[in-house]
Amino acid sequence: MRSRTRTFTVVAAGVVAVSLFGTAAAVAAPAIDNGWPYGHAVKAHDDKTYTLAAVGDIACEPNDSDNAANPAALKCGSPSLGGFDAEFATAKQADAMKPDAVALLGDEQYQVGKLSDFEGSFEQAWGGLKFLEKPAPGNHEFYSYTKKGDNEAGQNGNGYFAYFNGHDQSGTPNASGQAGDDTPANQGWYSYDLGNWHIVSLNVECNSAAFGNDCSTTDGGLLAQETQWLAADLKNNQQQCTIAYWHQPTFSATTASTSTVAASAPGAGGQEGQVADAWWKLLYDNHATLVLNGHEHAYAHLKPMNPAGQYDPKRGIPEFIVGTGGEALDTLAKNADGSFANSNVITGYDQGYGTMKLTLGEHSYAYSYTPALAGAGQPASALNYSDTGSGKCRG
Repeated sequence: MRSRTRTFTVVAAGVVAVSLFGTAAAVAAPAIDNGWPYGHAVKAHDDKTYTLAAVGDIACEPNDSDNAANPAALKCGSPSLGGFDAEFATAKQADAMKPDAVALLGDEQYQVGKLSDFEGSFEQAWGGLKFLEKPAPGNHEFYSYTKKGDNEAGQNGNGYFAYFNGHDQSGTPNASGQAGDDTPANQGWYSYDLGNWHIVSLNVECNSAAFGNDCSTTDGGLLAQETQWLAADLKNNQQQCTIAYWHQPTFSATTASTSTVAASAPGAGGQEGQVADAWWKLLYDNHATLVLNGHEHAYAHLKPMNPAGQYDPKRGIPEFIVGTGGEALDTLAKNADGSFANSNVITGYDQGYGTMKLTLGEHSYAYSYTPALAGAGQPASALNYSDTGSGKCRG
């Protein structure tokens, strides 16, 4: 995999000089504090095309001394997981896209995202793209993991921020960096621009100590402050095209319909899905173009939807779930007749691992998803799947 480097030099207050692949440019900081410490790497409102790679749910837990007490079935090398083969395959696929940025959709590192786990697994496959990566955290970076015979304490983002933002000699994460701020007032939400596109990365892991175990979007807690920040960021956005991404999806593709909560219902994914429901309303009111999520270990492309989960071809936002980064695979929810349990799912794939490519034009986008590696036990035909198409901005 090719090595890529990016250097940053502060030249004046509010102005950053960025060197990317040997090309330098001076850019001003945005009018609103967007939580991204390096400014914008490209000029806004240009007519160039940019490539954004997107994927989540990536790296297996390394089988090392730090994890000696953990079940072997949950670690790299387990036949039930994608393992190193899968995460290296998706990283190679992303690298071949020659992306301008890589949107990481959470659960970058299993099972609880310790710094040593990031260094022993995620870094091995995805480290060559590190300074292009714009991460969002997932539940495995914040919550404890006590399933399948495991018993690991939650990291509350410590390993995640230490890996992406850097850390001191004791391993304490830097307060600001590539994953946004790591402070009591901001747990890693930020926005950035690529050409005519405004892109927002959000942290939905509210049932954690870092958020005071408070998932209300209105009570003045940290999650409510993040929601207020999102409203202000969207209000101040001058770009025509907007993408937002976070981990747990608002609308599900792998949760089977029930008599009480349908897969197409807002918040079907639980408390984090209910939070994402509030964010969907803000994005809908501000004419966002796309929402990207992970968490469900499959690929799914959903129709443009309004906040109620109803098909809305004029103002609705399409959702892409791309949880096929390499760790494991889930099964898409289907009815007895083979149709998708969520009727808004246009197409889906749960037989292998892959990264999504978004080509971002001045007023439109194209998308492409093809698998990089078939899942264990899947036939060779599993690699024949593809989903491609295009759309226009709604700003």
